[in-house]
Amino acid sequence: MTLESMTADLIHVFLLSIGAFLFAMFLTPIYTFFAYRYKFWKQQRSTSTDGKKLEVFTKLHAAKFRRNIPTMAGIIGVFSIAAITLLFNLDRAETYLPLAALVGGGIVGLIDDIINVRGLGGGVGGLRSGMKFTMITLIGVVLGWFFYAKLGIDSFHVPFVGEVAIGWLIVPLFTFAVVATGNAVNISDGLDGLAGGLLAISFSTFGVIALLQGNSMMAGFCFTVVGALLSYLWFNIHPARFFMGDVGSFAFGVALGVVAMLTDTLLLLPVIGLVFVLEAGSSLTQILSKKFFKKKIFISAPVHHHLEAIGWPETKVTMRFWVIGCVVAFTGFVLAIAGGHIA
Repeated sequence: MTLESMTADLIHVFLLSIGAFLFAMFLTPIYTFFAYRYKFWKQQRSTSTDGKKLEVFTKLHAAKFRRNIPTMAGIIGVFSIAAITLLFNLDRAETYLPLAALVGGGIVGLIDDIINVRGLGGGVGGLRSGMKFTMITLIGVVLGWFFYAKLGIDSFHVPFVGEVAIGWLIVPLFTFAVVATGNAVNISDGLDGLAGGLLAISFSTFGVIALLQGNSMMAGFCFTVVGALLSYLWFNIHPARFFMGDVGSFAFGVALGVVAMLTDTLLLLPVIGLVFVLEAGSSLTQILSKKFFKKKIFISAPVHHHLEAIGWPETKVTMRFWVIGCVVAFTGFVLAIAGGHIA
């Protein structure tokens, strides 16, 4: 890669990111107008997965939900990223799949958010978990088939080892990556600025990896997402003016899993996105402990609510998780270089 080509790629990526940021900023007051006029208020969940009342969670966030904060702001990011990508960065090999993942995950989340806003989901506050899981899995299978059958990819990279070919089994592996990441990001979206900041860190890291791999359009997609996320964070940092909702968390989460597959860094995804893993793991551990041992491990799950419950202010939890996110993202980047992901 020559200095001239690298410079051209950097300019391309920079313009896409700035374009997404500015376009999302332009769309924000339009969204805000409709959000307040039609009352896109996020309905607080009142019961957990086992049907019991969420007493700790309700107490921690009672003041926040009394403010009537709009949700579904993630639709701004989905629309701005889709528009920028379709107009300036569309490529069959590099951006078809992450764009489809973004839109597909966003549609699932939008349905969930509409049910929540209209109060149609009862205590669960939206679609049932099984229905969301099924819909995201279907998206993963379809995208995984395209990955295998149309792009001709049937292997994944193991750091310090090399490519491991698994044939058609790449489809269920792809599906697992999409479902796991989508749900992990969704679970992590519980504090002002938390998910948005962690997503910006993760997409930035994968964007740099893609750029060094010579995949400039994939890098452009990643930083288009970062631009939209920074616009969102401008309004979502504490005290949040609105939430991304499931339309945002599922869209960005599913897209992140696809980006990891396309950059051949699947095994680095749990490192770069370690905070998402910890968040999802804490929720799963809590559910299993309550089911089999009839007791809770955490005061409230996921772990960011547990830290709130023991006295950490919301802003401290968010900022410290951002710090952890930066450290593990840099660790993942170093492993990408040392492990042979970047030729």
